[in-house]
Amino acid sequence: MPKTPKRVLANNEPKVVITKDGPYLVSGRIPLIKEVAIIGKDGQPERWGITSRYPQQEDYALCRCGESRNMPFCDGTHVTIRFDGKETAGKKTYLESASKITGPTIDLTDEQDLCAGARFCHKSGGTWANVRKSDNPKAREDAVVSAGNCSAGRLVVWDKATGKPIEPAFEPTISLTEDPERGVSGPIWLKGCISFESADGRKYETRNRVTLCRCGKSRNKPFCDGSHVSVKFNDGDESLKAKP
Repeated sequence: MPKTPKRVLANNEPKVVITKDGPYLVSGRIPLIKEVAIIGKDGQPERWGITSRYPQQEDYALCRCGESRNMPFCDGTHVTIRFDGKETAGKKTYLESASKITGPTIDLTDEQDLCAGARFCHKSGGTWANVRKSDNPKAREDAVVSAGNCSAGRLVVWDKATGKPIEPAFEPTISLTEDPERGVSGPIWLKGCISFESADGRKYETRNRVTLCRCGKSRNKPFCDGSHVSVKFNDGDESLKAKP
């Protein structure tokens, strides 16, 4: 079996490094957990729920090609299948790419290329609609909560009084997401401003939340673009196998 590529990471900081056509190398004792989208009474995702925690490791390599037989970890399969992991995402920052929706008390920035298809934005009439009527306290709260549950960081709410983003408070953590309603495994969710860099050493913008592709099919690598839904990606989670 081919060996997983290795790379020396400095200072033991929480960090993810993308390898050329290979896995994500994680360092700095970042906790690894699994989370599922929990569906509310209205049929839309309501919140994230932790279903399992992996043993703490100093360093580990997460599969990026979607074909490992040791999910979520890399087993070298990317070599045998000749995985093309070319990073195709643009180099602009989030704010350089995002559009802006203005509301009475809050604004919303939206970068559509980062959509992971988690669907929290559909709840309570939709995040965009609630931003536009955010002089209503309930609509404002719904907008803040739904945007904060956007794992990909596509949607960010901004307080007009302070000019600052309203973000969930995350410790550096990596979540493997699952979507039981659709019967698919979702992307890798980096939380808490984890630094990550490309295979050529370029640093990506560090953000509070972002999702990375782990099905191998995204057209916006390394970011998730929702392709896991159309390809019915399943990382081996038994709870998803009953879904069509």
